[in-house]
Amino acid sequence: MSKELEDRFHNYAKAVRDFCTRVKWDIINKEYIKQVIRSSGSVSANYTEASDDLGKADEKMKLKTSRRETKETIKCLDLILTYGNTALEKEKLMLIDEGEQIRKILSAIIKKLGG
Repeated sequence: MSKELEDRFHNYAKAVRDFCTRVKWDIINKEYIKQVIRSSGSVSANYTEASDDLGKADEKMKLKTSRRETKETIKCLDLILTYGNTALEKEKLMLIDEGEQIRKILSAIIKKLGG
């Protein structure tokens, strides 16, 4: 696996975490925030585990899990309310866009591996 992508995915998880510290933790957002923090961290963790040299089947499974967690991150980010804060809304849209790019990267890798 690529160290550059590993770093990119890790930085994405940190950016999502940091965004979550700035949004309102109310009854609506709380569950989405907790889930988006878990799923964004899982994107990076599963990508890293895919490089553990445990065989092609395990590698593909970890990459597919990473892609699935990316989709979940995107969906949960979309559900987080920013309550009209344009700076937070812009940041949220940038994170969703980066998530889409990561999803496409993972899809391309999976396709290249024959899956």
